[in-house]
Amino acid sequence: MLTRRQTLARLALTGAAVTGVGLTAACSSDGGDSAGNGSGSGGGSGETLRISAIPDQDPDALTEREEAFAAHLAQVLGVDVEYVPVPDYSASVSLFGAGDLDLVFYGGLTGVQAQLQNPEATVVAQRDIDPVFTSIFIANADAGIEPIDSVDDLTVFADKRFTFGSETSTSGRLMPSYFLSQAGVAESDLAGEPGFSGSHDSTIELVTSGSYEAGALNSQVWRSRMEEGTVDTDKVVMVLESPEYHDYHWLLRGDVDERFEEGFTQKLTDAMLAMHESEEGLAVVESYGAEKFIAASREDYQQIEEVARELGLVG
Repeated sequence: MLTRRQTLARLALTGAAVTGVGLTAACSSDGGDSAGNGSGSGGGSGETLRISAIPDQDPDALTEREEAFAAHLAQVLGVDVEYVPVPDYSASVSLFGAGDLDLVFYGGLTGVQAQLQNPEATVVAQRDIDPVFTSIFIANADAGIEPIDSVDDLTVFADKRFTFGSETSTSGRLMPSYFLSQAGVAESDLAGEPGFSGSHDSTIELVTSGSYEAGALNSQVWRSRMEEGTVDTDKVVMVLESPEYHDYHWLLRGDVDERFEEGFTQKLTDAMLAMHESEEGLAVVESYGAEKFIAASREDYQQIEEVARELGLVG
C-alpha cells in the first residue's frame, strides 16, 4: 500500500507524461503561452487547463499538492493540465481576470473578489471542511494572554502587537478582523500597525518568536502543524477558535466550454465531486485536508462578501 505522499509523488510524475508538460514547465508562471499549444492527450482541443491556488502555505507543499491535482485531472478529463504558481493572493485574482488561469483554489475573500470581477465564472466545488471553517487566535506565552471562551472576550488583544496573514486572507485576516470588531476591537486599537505575515505558517513563527504578541491563522494549518509537532507549545498559546464560516473553493472561468468542449464545466465538476472514489483521487483530496470535495455555489459566500464590504476590502 502506497503512502499518501508516495501516491502524490507518483501522480505528479505521471502527470508530466499524461499532460505532455515537464514538471519544470508546469511550474512556469508564464501561463499565457500554454493555451492553445498543449501536447499530450488534450482531448483534441489543443488547449491546456491552467490551474493555480493562493500561496497560503509552504511553497514546496503547495507545489506537490497542486501538481498531483493537475495530474489527476489530466488523467480523468483527458486534457492537458498545467499548474501555474502565483507570487501572492492579488496576482491570482489579476491573472484569473486576464484569462491566464482557468481554475483557481481560492480562499473565501479572494474568490469573492475574483467573482465580482468575472461574473461569468462558476464556483465548481469546495472541500467538505469549508462550510464549517474556523480561524485560530494565538498568543506568545510571554504576552500574558490566557485562553478565552467566546468572541466577546477578544478584547484581550486590544493594545497588543498583532499579526494577520495575507492582507486578503479570509481565515488569516478578514474573519479574524470581523470577530475582533464584534468584540469592539478595531484594527486601530491594536498596538501599532497590525502585521501581515503573508502566510499562516509565517504567522505561527512570528508569534512564537515574540516579534508579535498575538495573531490569527487558518485552523487547518494550525492543526496540521500541531499534529506534526512543529509548534513550540512552550512559546505559543491557542487563545480561541472562532465561530464557523464558509471559506475555500474552486472558481472556474466561464469560457472553458467554448475552449474545450460543450459541457466541460459539468464534466470537470463531476470529476471533482467523485475524486474521493478512487485510491489515487482520495490521496489528492486528503492532501487538501479533506475527505471529499462537495458542491458549492456563490450563495455560500454571501457572508464573506458582506463582511468584506463592511471592512472596505471589496467595492
